[in-house]
Amino acid sequence: MSQESTAVLNNPSAALARAAKQLDPVSEPRAVRWLLIGVALAFLAFFLVVPLAAVFVEALRKGVGFYFESLADPDAWSAIKLTLTVAVIAVPLNLVFGVCASWAIAKFEFRGKALLTTLIDLPFSVSPVISGLVYVLLFGAQGWLGPWLQDHDVQIIFAVPGIVLATIFVTFPFVARELIPLMQAQGTDEEEAARVLGASGWQIFRRVTLPNVKWGLLYGVILCNARAMGEFGAVSVVSGHIRGVTDTMPLHVEILYNEYNFAAAFAVASVLALLALVTLALKLLAERHLAAELAGARDDVPAHAGPVAVISSKS
Repeated sequence: MSQESTAVLNNPSAALARAAKQLDPVSEPRAVRWLLIGVALAFLAFFLVVPLAAVFVEALRKGVGFYFESLADPDAWSAIKLTLTVAVIAVPLNLVFGVCASWAIAKFEFRGKALLTTLIDLPFSVSPVISGLVYVLLFGAQGWLGPWLQDHDVQIIFAVPGIVLATIFVTFPFVARELIPLMQAQGTDEEEAARVLGASGWQIFRRVTLPNVKWGLLYGVILCNARAMGEFGAVSVVSGHIRGVTDTMPLHVEILYNEYNFAAAFAVASVLALLALVTLALKLLAERHLAAELAGARDDVPAHAGPVAVISSKS
């Protein structure tokens, strides 16, 4: 037996460490690494940082006074309130749907499970404009349910309910898509153990399942809220662009820009940009907590423990 084989048998961990070091992709030449990092940073700066900074520069081009006057305009204030109202309604509904759908898909086997999983991804593949047209076809004055709605004095299209429906459609996958893989990885061992110990379904969800997916749930809610406040395509179809009534912030920015009121348009756009930055900060916070939670779970589990033990240690 060669000396190298003997060394591997005597100290297998050191041999594995040397093999991992040899396969480490960070061992690429420094010039290649800096080139790739530079290309990525240049791309982000050109397509993200510079345009975002330009929004704030243009918003303040006529001074801070004009900036706040633009935001205090009744139409702008109405658009801000409507955007927040729609998000407050749509996000909790999507939260309930996402939890229920992910729970059903991850924990149960039933006929039509694959179809449900596929339908959850439908808004990702369908243009928002098409989804808006679908609601017009259903609830518009000439739509399938339009005459019945008119007879009962119910207005959905060109009103707030239509905007909420369109927003729900384009945002409902986010929470479910974050929770499904987490719940599938969690498995059912903890729930079954809790049920054997006499816990009710609500107690199992609140004390076992929810703590394991709480940061993923928050992450999905953040993404859902960001999309809800920034949605343009579907909302533009069902809103009717009624100024001061059914215009959300993205629609109001478009109106101001088309009227060549650029400073006011960028002032309202800067609010959306600020909301996006806040969303990004919350997203990073959720990711950090989730990563720390997973790392802590791995550290608390012995090396011989399986994946089920890793998951169980988080609760």
